[in-house]
Amino acid sequence: MERYIGLDAHAPSCTIAVVSQAGKRLKDFPVETNGQALVEAIRMIPGHKHLVFEEGLQSAWLYETLRPHVDEVVVAGVTKSRGQKSDKRDAYGLAEKLRTGSLDKKIFKAPQQFTLLRELSRAHITATRDLVRVQARLKSLYRSRGIQTPGGSVYSSRRRVDWEKRLPASARGRAARLHEQLEFFKEQKKQVEADLLRESRKHAIVRILETAPGIGPIRAARLVPIVVTPHRFRTKRQFWSYCGLGIVTRSSSDWVQTADGGWIRARVPQTRGLSRQFNHVLKDIFKGAATLVITQRNKGPLYHRYERMLAGGTKPSLAKITLARIIAATVLRIWKDEEEYQPERYRRVSESDRNA
Repeated sequence: MERYIGLDAHAPSCTIAVVSQAGKRLKDFPVETNGQALVEAIRMIPGHKHLVFEEGLQSAWLYETLRPHVDEVVVAGVTKSRGQKSDKRDAYGLAEKLRTGSLDKKIFKAPQQFTLLRELSRAHITATRDLVRVQARLKSLYRSRGIQTPGGSVYSSRRRVDWEKRLPASARGRAARLHEQLEFFKEQKKQVEADLLRESRKHAIVRILETAPGIGPIRAARLVPIVVTPHRFRTKRQFWSYCGLGIVTRSSSDWVQTADGGWIRARVPQTRGLSRQFNHVLKDIFKGAATLVITQRNKGPLYHRYERMLAGGTKPSLAKITLARIIAATVLRIWKDEEEYQPERYRRVSESDRNA
């Protein structure tokens, strides 16, 4: 007796809908968004239970709480709803899609692996964004008064007084507050970074991945709790798509009718671009790694490949994306092999990427 359970989660309450194996709607009811209440509600449903809910703020907690009490848990990617909408309709819709196997996207969840590293990585991302936001506000203040701020000297605590003197008296108070916020967030980021690195040292795979070109200890520590395991991806192309580096082609009106009534493919232009559904943090990691390889100019094989692409007429932005793809493929390979990066093995990865 199979039961397909759709759960529509909200902060105060969750709506549970149950569908039979034949597609009959059996029952639906609201439950308080409380771990114990949800567990008791799921236990009351007889049979083999298949649970589905959408990815969101509470999805990791729901997965961790309800996984021991059902036979299957699926986290669905959020899709745009059309037509009438309600909690009941959404819950039944999820259950029906799970029953028929028509979910558009399933989200990987492993909340009990790299738990502390994941939270520290999120804290590091938040601290970095807060710091960048304050830096942007500070420069914006000076530029609004016609004061140019080249480089990063405006952020220096030693030159703070000199910079504030360039402002009219009415704006100096605001500048002083922004400088204080800047110093606070610098210290916060420094502490979070130290905690992140300390925790990452406990995982051997982080030390292996940081040997990859442009990755380093911080990017490796942020990468591991997102991917969790490289064996989720059978090929590098799947990994590229997940990282937002997968190339897709788009076309429309592909077929035309011939004089005898048959159909042939039309010669229509195809646009090429990157996949639109991806993990934004991973894309930032690999593009940042590519930028580091380019700017360091360490004369390694990756940088030589970049120079050859530029010499061949490739735009710098496209060459940078290609470099990011190579780094992503390299990271996936050394993660699966659990071996440190060896520059002499780069040629094989590069050649296979050229034919991708």
